[in-house]
Amino acid sequence: MLFQQLLTSFFASAGFGIIFNAPKKSLVQCGIVGMIGWGIYFLFYMFQLNVVYGTFIAAFFVGVISQVFARLYKTPILIFTVGGIIPLVPGGLAYDAMRHFVQNDYNGAVSLAAKVLLLSVAIAIGLVASEVTNQFIKKMPDRRSKFVK
Repeated sequence: MLFQQLLTSFFASAGFGIIFNAPKKSLVQCGIVGMIGWGIYFLFYMFQLNVVYGTFIAAFFVGVISQVFARLYKTPILIFTVGGIIPLVPGGLAYDAMRHFVQNDYNGAVSLAAKVLLLSVAIAIGLVASEVTNQFIKKMPDRRSKFVK
């Protein structure tokens, strides 16, 4: 089952890379980033751990891997980040929340909408945390050299 999930997320990420006009040479990398992010999230889901934490960690790794690929392939980081984050976006939950609102099931709708909000915030914070970590690591040698002198 995990293999099917990974394969599907690879094609979904690469497919969105095509939709967003990513360079053809970077479509495989977009798929890999999305596949790794979804794999991390799915492991949290399979082991019945908190999926909000899983989404945060998956988004963090999507950001980190996107930064690595951007340097390796000399491509803007946004190409890999957007394609890689697509499998984590809670679109199905958002649809279900709206469906419950339309059916006047406000308790269910608010519960689902809150989960959508938490997952969306986890994605945003995960991406920001990866960038902050990257900037912190970049600045580390500069700080050490100032103290050595």
